This record gives sequence, structure tokens and C-alpha cells, in this order.
Amino acid sequence: MIATLEYVDILDRSEILGKMVMDSDVYEAYEVARNALYNDIEAQQLIKDFNAVKDQYEDVQRFGRYHPDYSEIMKLVRTRKRAMDLNDKVAAYKIAERQFQSLLDEISQYIAFSVSDQIKVPKDGAALSDSGCGCGSGGSCGCKAS
Repeated sequence: MIATLEYVDILDRSEILGKMVMDSDVYEAYEVARNALYNDIEAQQLIKDFNAVKDQYEDVQRFGRYHPDYSEIMKLVRTRKRAMDLNDKVAAYKIAERQFQSLLDEISQYIAFSVSDQIKVPKDGAALSDSGCGCGSGGSCGCKAS
């Protein structure tokens, strides 16, 4: 019975923490930036254009430099990505998203280290891995493992 009551208490406290996060200025700024991004027609068109060319890019990646449209697609991807990233709404959203992720990482670290310094926690948006790549596959995906 004690374990059950402790479990309920932990759940209650986690709900309180979640509400505090949702009431934070960082989350509010994130929501404002997200809504501004999704309601901006120009930004949505830039994102749509980038995603369309990104699908072609993924096809080109399978063949690498041997694909007949390699150079053209690579230039187009970089051009569309740059246009998208230079949009004010996209840039503001990315900044707000990073700040919100930083808050969540800090909370995770605080909770984990209150239990033990040996617990691994996400940092800078990365998942639980020593290499910091976030994939958790030990480098088999091609990421750089330490």
C-alpha cells in the first residue's frame, strides 16, 4: 500500500511540475512563436518548398555523387534551407524551441541528479548517449561516437 501511495504522490508532483512548465514564460514564448509560424503563409510556403526538395535530396543520397541530378538537388536544398532559415518567423520559432528544450533538459538534469550523479540525462537536446549524437545506436548510424 505504501508503494502505491508513494507512486500516486510522485504522479501528483509530476503533474504540478508539468503545470509549472506550461505556465512558464519560456513555454509561453514558445507557443507564441509556434502560433506565429503556423499562421504565417510565407513561412509555411517556405517550409513546404523545403520539404518537397528534401524528399528529392533523400533520393539523391542513396546514390551520392553518381545520381544524375546530384549537383542541382544539393544546390536547391541549400538554397531552400537558407531561405527558410532566414524567415523571421522560422528563426524566432527555432530560438524559442531551443530555449524551451534547454528548460526541459535542465529540469531533467535536476531530477536525475537529485537521485544520483551517475544517471545520464539529455543535454542540449541530445538523447541519452555518451557520444552526444542522440541516436543510441553506438555509432552504427554513421554519427561520431566518442
